[in-house]
Amino acid sequence: MTFAVARKIHATGRWPRLATGRVVLGYDERFLRRKRLVMASGEGFLVDLAETTNLLAGDAFELTDGRLVEIAAADEAVLVIKGDLVRLAWHIGNRHTPCQIEPDRLVIRADHVLADMLRGLGATVTEGQAPFTPEGGAYGMGRTMGHAH
Repeated sequence: MTFAVARKIHATGRWPRLATGRVVLGYDERFLRRKRLVMASGEGFLVDLAETTNLLAGDAFELTDGRLVEIAAADEAVLVIKGDLVRLAWHIGNRHTPCQIEPDRLVIRADHVLADMLRGLGATVTEGQAPFTPEGGAYGMGRTMGHAH
């Protein structure tokens, strides 16, 4: 049996053709170099990239047989935060927590300690399930890694 391998990524909006498959990955799963993944169809393939890569929802793997596999963000347990967003974002960033920044809300992964802290700062915090796509790193790395990276 031949096993398809993905060694190339096409960025969102830069696919050379339509995708014929789809893989749904959480935030942590979208940071990889080498791993076996399974498409929504049930077909498996191996990702074997030259280096660890931050994959974005909307990117596509190119398999060795030429097919493209779209990368979708999975629903995850998140906290939706409303209030004084600038102040709340500062406190979230001060804890090196990945944060999705939108015009009227912030979104972080579910964490009861951070939820309590944010409520203590006057935020409205709502639990939910949604794709998590936080802001990338300031230096083009795609991920915020804290000081010890």
